[in-house]
Amino acid sequence: MRKFSPAVIGTLLLAVFAVILLLMVAVEQNQPQAVNPAYAAAIEFVNAAGSGDDATAAALMGDELSAYVAENCPQASVSACIDTYTPEIWGEFINSVFRRAQPDGRDVWDILLLGTWEEDEGFSGVCIYTQAEQAGPDNWEIVAWSGWIPCNEPNAGLSSLMQPDAPNRAP
Repeated sequence: MRKFSPAVIGTLLLAVFAVILLLMVAVEQNQPQAVNPAYAAAIEFVNAAGSGDDATAAALMGDELSAYVAENCPQASVSACIDTYTPEIWGEFINSVFRRAQPDGRDVWDILLLGTWEEDEGFSGVCIYTQAEQAGPDNWEIVAWSGWIPCNEPNAGLSSLMQPDAPNRAP
């Protein structure tokens, strides 16, 4: 039986560790939100609004959407608006992830996210539409939302949720 020196074993372990680390970095950099700042803004907005962090969510909203929230949401709170869409049986919001997107002109993206709640709507998910518009270099604002409905509903796809008559459309 052949014995390997500790130096050879150490070198092999270091090489394996380096490969694993490089793979982890490559996977992280290829996440949609790492590739497109509009996706990152949408995810940050929905995660903030779903978690009750109105300050973060409000900072990501465009002026028209901010005015809508001020006029139409309980306590002028974006998270309070979202709470009216989601039944208590779903439990607490956990997070959202990117599902798909399509450009709507040069500086606008229509983005569909998949939200997860701790109860009832965790596996099939909740479909959430956001429209992100570029407000400056690497600065994206959320200018519209709709959905916040179970993804197994017939009108939960991106093409349906982009429409002006989509469920829970704002503004």
